[in-house]
Parts: sequence; structure tokens; C-alpha cells
Amino acid sequence: MKPEGRCTGLYLRSSTQDQNLESQQRALLDWCSKQGIFNYELFSDHGISGAKESRPALNQLMGRVERGEIEQVIVFSFSRFARSVSHLLRALEKFREKGTRFLSITESLDTNSPMGMALFTILGALAELERELIRERVVAGLKNARAKGKLIGRKNVRDSDLIRKLIKSGLTYRAVSSIAACSHGSVSAEVALMKKEERELKSKQAEQEKTEKELQENGEILSVIPDPTINEN
Repeated sequence: MKPEGRCTGLYLRSSTQDQNLESQQRALLDWCSKQGIFNYELFSDHGISGAKESRPALNQLMGRVERGEIEQVIVFSFSRFARSVSHLLRALEKFREKGTRFLSITESLDTNSPMGMALFTILGALAELERELIRERVVAGLKNARAKGKLIGRKNVRDSDLIRKLIKSGLTYRAVSSIAACSHGSVSAEVALMKKEERELKSKQAEQEKTEKELQENGEILSVIPDPTINEN
């Protein structure tokens, strides 16, 4: 059963202050009139780029949806509502969760129709493709930057040598961070790195000692095996 008092939310957006919302509003109101819908509320973001996922009126609308106060959301077009496929998919999932109908009058797509239900599957696949393409571009960009010798990540600004000397002297992390003028987290990170390097060094030394021992044992064995090229008279 639908909660009492739920209304229709009409969402409008323009990218710049110079653009007028009048044409969108007229189209939405005409649609509502033809459908016999009079219990509606306008949510308008004027002069706000569609690249922004967080917008005052849109945030207010989605908050009302979350509280179960919106029966249906009507937009002029997808481009006026969502900034990306993944953004649209997240909104549609929220609408489905709250039992809110979503309709775009330009695309003539209604989530209450069979085609609208299929939209979830299609958008899910497109959103996954979008994420994969972004991931591939990021990985390619990082590889290219490393190939050019560029430093990836934040620059290490802590004094590693000083921190290690102070830690080895027995000072607390708090004292070390105060003297080295760095955060407690930086001290912890440096100590963790120091311990890792020490473990790796011990592992290499143990491996080297093992190899030397094996070589020594093999040498002793070889020393007692007679040389077949030497004739014993």
C-alpha cells in the first residue's frame, strides 16, 4: 500500500544562469495536466552543471524519495537529471527500493512499463562498462607516468632517518612525532617500513648463508672424489 500524501516530483535543471527553465516546466506541467496529475511539486536547479552529482534541488528531491514522500519523479530528459550512466542507475535503484515511479517524457521511458524494467538490466551493463573503461584509462595513465619517470602518489615528506634513529633510541611514538615534526601515523608507517626492510634483510641473509653452506658441503664432497683423469701408478 502506498503511503498517504505522496506527491509527484517534477525535476528541472539548467546548466547556466542564462538558460531558461520555462520550456522544461511548460512541458512537464502539460504532461501532468494530460495525465490528470495536480498534486505535484517542482524541484529546480538553475545554473548548475549536469557534471555535478550533488545539487541543492536534486538532493532535496532524493531526500523526499528516501522518506517515502514522492510517488513518482518526472523529468524532461535523462540529461537534465543524471550526470552519468552510473549516477542514473543508482537513482533508479533507489526509486525501485522506495516504490517510486520514474519517467522521462523526452525519451518516453517509464520504469513502470516492461521496457522500463528492462532498463535496469541495460543500465547495469552500461554502468559496469563505464567503470571498466575508467579503470583501464587510469591504469594506462599510471603506466605511462611511471614509464616517464614520474612519481606516483603523495611525496614522502617525513624525515625517515631521524624517525628511525629516535625509535631505536627507545623514545615513544608521541615523542618521536613531536621531535620529527610529523604525525603519529607517519611514525607508525616508518616503523612498519623499517620492520619490513629488516625482515627482508634477515631473509636474504638466511638464504645467503644457506647457499654458502650448500656450496661448502658440495666442495667437501668433491674434494674426496678421485679425479678420473689422474692415473694412479
